[in-house]
Amino acid sequence: MFKRAFYSLIALGLAAPALAKVEAVDGYVRLLPPGSPNTAAFLVLKNDADKPVKLVAATSSEVGRAELHTHLHENGVMKMRQVESIEVPAKGEVALKPGSFHIMLFEVRELFQGTPFPLTLTMDDGQKLELSLPVKSIEPMAGMQH
Repeated sequence: MFKRAFYSLIALGLAAPALAKVEAVDGYVRLLPPGSPNTAAFLVLKNDADKPVKLVAATSSEVGRAELHTHLHENGVMKMRQVESIEVPAKGEVALKPGSFHIMLFEVRELFQGTPFPLTLTMDDGQKLELSLPVKSIEPMAGMQH
């Protein structure tokens, strides 16, 4: 009887789809720019699995909506565009950072520097990451410091 239970557990383990272990590090939400109800979240997603996984959604109780975005250069102009997903390569990482992929946060209720910001990320394999990100003040972009 023990053998049957043991082999049943092994069979279940082999049949169950393995979720990639995605980890979020170095995350933060940018403090609201003056006069704007919108801001962005930045972080690095790391994937330890042998196959890629995609970030497909972000949500927070503190915003009207959250969208996945990237920046594109079109005819010498930098434009922000919504994307359906952001791929995290197998055994790799993707950085969500200013001027690249990021999570746009629209209709933000209130943000205070140092206050944790709740953010839930959903992957295409069903995995959810429940994050509590620090809020940081706006830092000048490289080359724009005086």
